[in-house]
Amino acid sequence: MTAGNVGDLIRQLRSEHSMTQKELAEELHISDKTVSKWERGKGLPDISLISELSRLFGIDIQNLLKGDLTPNDITGGNMKQIKYYVCPACGSITFSTGDAEVSCCKRKLSALELKKAEEGEKLTVQLVEDDWFISSKHPMNKEVYISFLAFASGDRIQVIKQYPEWDFHVRIPRQGHGLLIWYSTKDGLLYQPL
Repeated sequence: MTAGNVGDLIRQLRSEHSMTQKELAEELHISDKTVSKWERGKGLPDISLISELSRLFGIDIQNLLKGDLTPNDITGGNMKQIKYYVCPACGSITFSTGDAEVSCCKRKLSALELKKAEEGEKLTVQLVEDDWFISSKHPMNKEVYISFLAFASGDRIQVIKQYPEWDFHVRIPRQGHGLLIWYSTKDGLLYQPL
């Protein structure tokens, strides 16, 4: 964290929000000279103001303190490279096509590591009419179950949520080649080519 980086970011965000130094100062109940000092890299905001600055500008506190809002590199939108996040508290699923800071239930989540399923872990896939019928002998009780199943191809992703104590039987329309991806509360995030 350097005063110059933080100051540059505050100036950028203030301009994006069409605020003058005086207007920002009034929002924070400080002088406009203090805002000018930050923007020139001659000082940093007091710790008591960081939360309010974060809220005013709609950015994460960590990015504010780093003085960095570098956008993600464009990955071309290939859905096979999507990143998956699962909340350990509530089981919610979140995914992104680029780097993201994700939190749920007041916890910061890390992207799950995608592992190729071993022979005994693979799902059973059968062609029925023009659909794939997918099943598994994976336990589906309250402690160990498959939370979701996804089919990711180059341009789309289809996600089907699963719940404990349901039988694991899913039918999805047959659509080209891609990855069959699922999250097991026991084994983590697994995939198999389809």
